[in-house]
Amino acid sequence: MSSVIKIRGIIRDFKLGQETVHVLKGIDLDIERGEYLAIMGASGSGKSTLMNILGCLDTATAGTYVLNDKDVSELSDDELADIRNTEIGFVFQTFNLLPRTTALDNVALPMIYAGKSKADRIKRAEEVLTNVGLSDRMDHRPNQLSGGQRQRVAVGRALVNKPSIILADEPTGNLDSKTSLEIMHLFNDIHNAGNTVIMVTHEEDIAAHAHRIIRLRDGMIESDTRNKID
Repeated sequence: MSSVIKIRGIIRDFKLGQETVHVLKGIDLDIERGEYLAIMGASGSGKSTLMNILGCLDTATAGTYVLNDKDVSELSDDELADIRNTEIGFVFQTFNLLPRTTALDNVALPMIYAGKSKADRIKRAEEVLTNVGLSDRMDHRPNQLSGGQRQRVAVGRALVNKPSIILADEPTGNLDSKTSLEIMHLFNDIHNAGNTVIMVTHEEDIAAHAHRIIRLRDGMIESDTRNKID
């Protein structure tokens, strides 16, 4: 297996007035292609900051980040935006859907930025929505969908450009336990289809679905363990 992500000595500091807050204090991490990884840690441990750096939403203060053999640390803002759109699919706790837009158009949106034709966008969005179990909800707007259905739309949008990595930030945080389980089954399917899945969660039962768990404490990796998956 080859590493899809390789980070070395990642430090992230934030200036707060006269103070400097050291959030990440030298993270080394390799993530193999096709892995299913959960990042855990208490509030303030640095897990969201690490997720933002992995997702090219933020850049490290120091250290190197190599994604698919590209040194992300050296890229311009435009190049980072291009990587976010093509290499990484994001799923957020709050869904982040456009409220006045149908499920189909929400899913197709990243393909506009990728320069795909309208016919290609519709075809691919329909395919993805069918795969996430929403073939009968394509014309519905978010306010006409349940929380679980909205998260399925968000997962579909993350998958539409066939990214190499799916990043999920507390993907079940706004869902009840039954719906959370359904969404986790969906992530299992996504992983089984060959995607690399990286998930930030504070819930042990959600992390148990992953094959590997990284725990952060005070901006450093405290443990790196592999789950026994039946």
